[in-house]
Amino acid sequence: MQGMTEAREDHKLDLAVEVLRSSGSIRLQALGTSMLPSIWPGDVLRIEAKAGEEIVPGDIVLVSRNRRFFIHRLIEKHNSHWITRGDSLPQDDAPVAQVQVLGKVSTIHRKSRVIPPNQRVSPLTRLFAWTLCRWDSARNIALRIHSLRQGEAEHKWCSHEHSVILSVVAAARCAAATESKDPADVRATRNAGKHSRGLYL
Repeated sequence: MQGMTEAREDHKLDLAVEVLRSSGSIRLQALGTSMLPSIWPGDVLRIEAKAGEEIVPGDIVLVSRNRRFFIHRLIEKHNSHWITRGDSLPQDDAPVAQVQVLGKVSTIHRKSRVIPPNQRVSPLTRLFAWTLCRWDSARNIALRIHSLRQGEAEHKWCSHEHSVILSVVAAARCAAATESKDPADVRATRNAGKHSRGLYL
């Protein structure tokens, strides 16, 4: 049974890669928290296939590693390997070959908003990511606030991010320090007009 499950998962990964290479783009739904606060669980990410020279440090990229997909930020490029890291993780990922970097995030879709990813992380965002990295309770509070705000009337992203950051940083002062190890799992969805078909990866 486990072998059959792994075979199905491998097939889904291969299908997602094939769609990305043939059409030039694919949509993925973020499930993990390692890219907070840049990417939240439930965000739909448009990934575009790009040549190596078109991807630069600061880009958020799709990486294939150990038969899994990860959405992390590119930190360094070297001839033999590239370095990535989740915004809210304390350490760099293990190096990957260029061929393992399948594309980069071109847009982040959050409800009715379309957000261009920032290559440069602001000091306030870095502080927020550092807080989420150190305190599980802060991360849980941030996720709860985000979930509640997603159900409310639409707000401008900058106002939403600023209010969440202030709330979490204040709450984190009394939290116990722990280290985040949540991977950035993703779910791939192929865009078909206004409707998408999910590929659970």
